[in-house]
Amino acid sequence: MEQLLPGGLRLRSCRPGDLEQVGALLADRGEPADALDQRLVVEDPDTGWDATAVVVDGDRVVSTATLLADSVRLEDVVLPAGQVELVATAPAYEGRGLVRALMAWAHDRSAARGDLLQVMIGIPYSYRLFGYEYAIDVPPARPVRSPPAPAPGLRPATAADLPTLARLQDAAQAGADVAMPHPAARLRWLVAHEASTTWVLERDGTVVASARVPEPDDDVLVAEPTAVDDAAATGLLAGVAALAAGRPVRVTDRPGTLPGRAWADRLGDGSDLAEQYYVRVPEPGALLEALRPVLTRRFADVGAERGGHDVVVSTYRASWRLPVTDDGLGPVVPGGRLQAPGTVRGAGVAPDQLGALLLGPHGMHGLSRRRPDVYPGRDADSYAALFPPLRADLLTYYLPY
Repeated sequence: MEQLLPGGLRLRSCRPGDLEQVGALLADRGEPADALDQRLVVEDPDTGWDATAVVVDGDRVVSTATLLADSVRLEDVVLPAGQVELVATAPAYEGRGLVRALMAWAHDRSAARGDLLQVMIGIPYSYRLFGYEYAIDVPPARPVRSPPAPAPGLRPATAADLPTLARLQDAAQAGADVAMPHPAARLRWLVAHEASTTWVLERDGTVVASARVPEPDDDVLVAEPTAVDDAAATGLLAGVAALAAGRPVRVTDRPGTLPGRAWADRLGDGSDLAEQYYVRVPEPGALLEALRPVLTRRFADVGAERGGHDVVVSTYRASWRLPVTDDGLGPVVPGGRLQAPGTVRGAGVAPDQLGALLLGPHGMHGLSRRRPDVYPGRDADSYAALFPPLRADLLTYYLPY
C-alpha cells in the first residue's frame, strides 16, 4: 500500500525500519509512553505492521496513525468496529492535510475489513472534520470521600492473569446495553505498557477484582474496575487508596456493575461537563441491517399500533425503509432523498446524529428535545420505543480522562 501525496510525500504502511522514528514522533507530540504502545501494537501478531500507516518525506517519518480492531455489542448484536489511535504529525508538516489523508486510509482499511462503525476518543472538535460526532457519554470520574481501611492482596497483573481479566470485564459489561470490550491483543498491551498499571486483587490465590490505574498526577484515577462481590470491590478500593499515599482518589463511575453499586456511598459527585466518545457511521443502511434483529424485537412491542406502516429512517439526503412482515421487520431497503419523512410516517435524523440515536444515552425522545433535525414524526411513541436511551460501557486503549 503506497499513496503519493502533494509535495513528494508518500503514505504507506509502517515498516520495522520506521519504528524508531515513529516512536520518537509520538513521544515528541504526545507522551513518552506512546512509543512503547506503538511497538506493542505493531509487534503483536493480532495487529501487525499494516495496522499503522506513516507519511514519509524521503526517509523521514513526518506523520502517523494506527487503526485498531474493536467490536461494539448492542444488546446481543456484535458490530465490528475500528478505533483510530496514536496520531501525530511533525510540527513543520502541519496544515498540509496529512492527518486527513491518514484518516481516509484508516476509514478505507476499516471498511475493507467489514467494520460498520468507528469509535474513538480524541482532541475536542477535531475529528468532527472527518465524519465523527459525539454520541456516547463518557462516565464521570467521582472523588472517593471515604476510602476503606487498607487491605492486602493487591498486585500488578501479569500475562498469566489475562484470561481472568477478560472474564471479569465480560461480567462487568454484561448488563450494559452497549459495550466495547478490550480485545485479547489490547489486554496484552495494557499489562505490558507504561501509561497505566492494571492491578488485581487476590483472595485465597484467586483474582477477584481488577482496576486500571494511570500513572498518578495530582490525584489517582481508578478506571475500569471489576469485582466478583462486595468484599472484593471494597478490598480493591482499599488497596488502590493505600497506593495513592495520601493523594486524592477518583473512580470512574460504572453504573450497573458490582463496584458501581458497592462504592456508591463512598463517592462524591463527578464533573458535570459534557464528555463523550466520538462515533462515525459510514454506511447507515449496513448498520441498520446489522441491527435489524434488535429493531425487530423492539418493533414487536409497538407493531400493532403502527397499523402495518413500514419503519422509515431518513437522514434527509438518503433514507432507509424496513418493511413490516409477518415475522417483524424485513431487510433494509435503501431509498433516496426524503426531506419530510413524516409524510410516510417515518422519522428524521441528521446523519451526524445517527450514532447518537442508535448507541447513545438519549434515544429518539431525548435527541428530539435537543436537536431540531432529529424528530419522530407522527409516530413519536413508536420511534421512541424503536430507539430508546441506552447505557454504554466502552473500554478504549487510552482512558478519556
